[in-house]
Amino acid sequence: MKIEGYLCNHFLIAMPTLTDINFSRTVALICEHNENGAMGIVINRPLNIDLNKLLQQIKVKEQHEKVQGTAPICLGGPMGQNQGFVMHNPVGEWETTLKIGDTLGLTTSYDIVDAIAQGKGPSQALIALGYAGWSSHQLEQELVENSWLSVPADNQIIFDIPYEQRWEAAAALIGVNFSNLSGEIGHA
Repeated sequence: MKIEGYLCNHFLIAMPTLTDINFSRTVALICEHNENGAMGIVINRPLNIDLNKLLQQIKVKEQHEKVQGTAPICLGGPMGQNQGFVMHNPVGEWETTLKIGDTLGLTTSYDIVDAIAQGKGPSQALIALGYAGWSSHQLEQELVENSWLSVPADNQIIFDIPYEQRWEAAAALIGVNFSNLSGEIGHA
């Protein structure tokens, strides 16, 4: 449920002027946002590890042949990088799921990883290590400073668009073409 003024189920799109190494040219899906702060997952920073390697590291022995050759795991943000998150469609029934939208969920419990390994997971999934977090009013201040654009999330960008195209594709949802923006500050 979206509460007026909060950005749950929205993309945060880093402006070209945002040079923080953790967020430069990123798209983050805001999963939770309230008076205490915000939490999101960066969806366009693939790591040099795929699901097969991750499953081996956490000692999941049996894997369905459908799991072979899967997409890379994403760096979900600079916080809690030893914690895994599965963003998925449909929401389904998992032990620990935060419902983000009508069809989108974020799960942190092992049961979804096991189901994915067995070929019985959700039809669409993005697995991330770590998350992005903002303290109370921090995100609002960064929006005022024009560090981010925001737009309602689009599942196609999360699951279907290649990682390297997600930043520009998310901006295009609101008609922004970053190649047309100048980094110069102008005067009227």
